[in-house]
Amino acid sequence: MKPGVTTPVDIYPLEPDSVREPLPDVSDVGGKGGNLLRLAALGLPVPPGFILGTGLCRHYHAHGAALPDDYRVRMAGALERLEAVTGLRLGSPRRPLLVSVRSGAPLSMPGMLETLLNVGLTDTTVGGLVRATGNPRLAWDSYRRFVRAYAEVVHGCRSERFDTLVHEALTREGLAAENEFDTPTLRTLTEAYQQLFHALTGEAFPQDPLAQLHAAVDAVLRSWTSAHARAYRAAHGIDEHVGTAVTVQAMVFGNAGATSGAGVGFTRDPATGARELYVDFAFNAQGEDVVAGRHAGAGGAALARSLPAIESEIAEIANTLEDVFRDMQDFEFTVQDGRLFLLQTRAGKRSPLAALTIAVDLVDEGRLTPEEACARLAGLDLDAITLDRFGDADGEVLAHATPASIGVASGRVAFDAAQARAWTEAGDAVVLVRHEAATSDFESMRLAAGVLTAVGAKTSHAAVVARELGRVCLVGCGALVLGDDATGCRLGERRLRAGDHLALDGNRGLVFAGPRTIVRDAPAATLARVRAWREAAAQG
Repeated sequence: MKPGVTTPVDIYPLEPDSVREPLPDVSDVGGKGGNLLRLAALGLPVPPGFILGTGLCRHYHAHGAALPDDYRVRMAGALERLEAVTGLRLGSPRRPLLVSVRSGAPLSMPGMLETLLNVGLTDTTVGGLVRATGNPRLAWDSYRRFVRAYAEVVHGCRSERFDTLVHEALTREGLAAENEFDTPTLRTLTEAYQQLFHALTGEAFPQDPLAQLHAAVDAVLRSWTSAHARAYRAAHGIDEHVGTAVTVQAMVFGNAGATSGAGVGFTRDPATGARELYVDFAFNAQGEDVVAGRHAGAGGAALARSLPAIESEIAEIANTLEDVFRDMQDFEFTVQDGRLFLLQTRAGKRSPLAALTIAVDLVDEGRLTPEEACARLAGLDLDAITLDRFGDADGEVLAHATPASIGVASGRVAFDAAQARAWTEAGDAVVLVRHEAATSDFESMRLAAGVLTAVGAKTSHAAVVARELGRVCLVGCGALVLGDDATGCRLGERRLRAGDHLALDGNRGLVFAGPRTIVRDAPAATLARVRAWREAAAQG
């Protein structure tokens, strides 16, 4: 910290039983923080915590990554208050407080900034979590997740070496997925992660929970200037200087067992605009399992079968969210031992077709006026909104996948940004093929006509970004196997190299050998209504 740097640190308590109107401005607490405060004021289930205002981020970057002199004192006060609310204490060997540390800019930047969960776990507090919950599997699963995430988020370590340890454990135990690991395996894996952490960073894994918390906040603030965050802001006209807030909340655990899990929901289908819940839910999992794009989730039907009361509660909350925000919402939630918690809500990113459909439907439902709907659609080129399909007969189907964004795309295969740029500059459409899509692939997705991944969920951050860009996106293609380098892949029995033609049908979830002819149809009746509203507004 630079000497003589003294500015106030604005901290806003997030305590569900005491949040009152008027709420702070979103420019001060960020979109995530502002909406969480609003949910808490409505009496909806939000974990307690506090929000570090956006001014901290602006100060941090204006002073060469220096924090204000009063930062630690103010943080200590906020932490003490959270401990009093929860009855837990950071670092306690018997009842440890664990927290999540999340970003939240005033304008939504899905997946572009960092998040860290399970902050506060150490070799001592992991035993305390076992005592407090009676669930040793939960404790060791959370600890091994935290060691890996801390390495990746705080130290910038790559994920591949950790993936190798997971693959070796799965092979050794004869298991298909990580959520099948038992407690001894998770404990052994945590120890292996700590050894790898030391090898990658030259440091032992930190055992001071308060130091972990400060490092997590620093990592979130640093992520504001990452390359992909800058590219996203440039593409969306977001001011570089607004900064991100940091939301610190008591952890809730979706990995607590069979009646627990993590999910992402949209109050309407973000690809088509249809008025139906669009949910991904991973049982016995934490939120990053869904949004990071590494795992597929179960849909709303599976949630309704296994946890019908939770599904009903979510449906009621979805309707409340639309009443309050008067727009389609994208919300994240965790279920711990059959109890629902909301972690976020925001206006959902949607395809141009969905934007059109939702705006018109909200007018019909009385939630918007025609003038307000036109304002929502002001940035859209109505002539460019189409329902795309392949015009020629179906060819060779190479694979099936889960549609995350509808439409069709046909182009040359690219495995990275350099290949995508080369084919695009040559005048060819591109299909980006990845094992998993991450938001760090934003530039590649922006260049591509379509995206195909081997794993991932339809509500992952990368799928959200692809929809917003209007790109066809298919995820969870089990037949797709990529090579160790960026030169080739296998789709079932077919081998493909960079530059080969591939076609994606996001309407049906099919992957074809390409190229294919694309036919573009317009939603004429819906477009006519919006054009009539625009003409009426122009005539006064």
